[in-house]
Amino acid sequence: MTSTSHHRELRNQLETLTTEAFRPELADIDQLSTLDIARLMNGEDSAVPAAVAARLPEIAAAIDAVAERMGRGGRLVYAGAGTAGRLGVLDASECPPTFNTDPSEVVGLIAGGPDAVVASVEGAEDSADLARADLDALALTDADTVVGISASGRTPYAIGAVEHARGIGALTIGLACNPGSALAAAAEHGIEVVVGPELLTGSTRLKAGTAQKLVLNMLSTITMIRLGKTYGNLMVDVRASNEKLRARSRRIVALATGADEEETERALAATDGEVKNAILTILAGVDGPTAARLLEDSGGHLRAALTATGR
Repeated sequence: MTSTSHHRELRNQLETLTTEAFRPELADIDQLSTLDIARLMNGEDSAVPAAVAARLPEIAAAIDAVAERMGRGGRLVYAGAGTAGRLGVLDASECPPTFNTDPSEVVGLIAGGPDAVVASVEGAEDSADLARADLDALALTDADTVVGISASGRTPYAIGAVEHARGIGALTIGLACNPGSALAAAAEHGIEVVVGPELLTGSTRLKAGTAQKLVLNMLSTITMIRLGKTYGNLMVDVRASNEKLRARSRRIVALATGADEEETERALAATDGEVKNAILTILAGVDGPTAARLLEDSGGHLRAALTATGR
């Protein structure tokens, strides 16, 4: 296929995508006041949660499948290009401080590698081979999950990642913002959050990016809830890696137990700062080593560990 015919085919594909549609009613947007443009954008954004809500059954089914795989040692891997890839990298990078996961447990792959997080890497998104190589570098197994992310649903990197992962037997999820997408069709779990044309034609970092962020928030957060990384709505696996998080750790222990400042400090000191362990020492009246053993026996689930002590 010649370069000209390839470009023509790609242009024809884009013209069929909802996310790429031109909106003539907004052709004079640059002549509006800043406040009016802001109102337009805000109105556009308000439709995104409803689009996500329409896909909640598919999202929940995917989360249950991810939690089952991760519960037996699997990893969660995001793969995307451009904005979609950056959102995956962002979500993955926030899991260690929030849920005390190892950085290898939730991984964000972006077409073009780490440099592509801050700069465009020409042609990277068009390579399915690059996606396969990136997954092979992780030594992907059938215990893992790969989430391909693409607003258009046609990005070769995201589709290539899902197809390669599915061939290995890994769980696959395809997150797109167009109906009938190749990405959703390639995955075991297809999630298509259709947010409609963008304020700026084809600028899918806007509504489509917001929708992807909301879904990724759900995927990681609810999976971690299912894995026992929380106690109620408290982040009991938080990693206290800075002063703010150390203060948060003390507050979480106090909220979970009703303990005063002195008892909270003693419990955290006895458990090397592990919030979940500290809570267990207070609520179950056990020492640090016993709390650690109980949590290990319960697979890290604080409620199960408490039940084992009769609490």
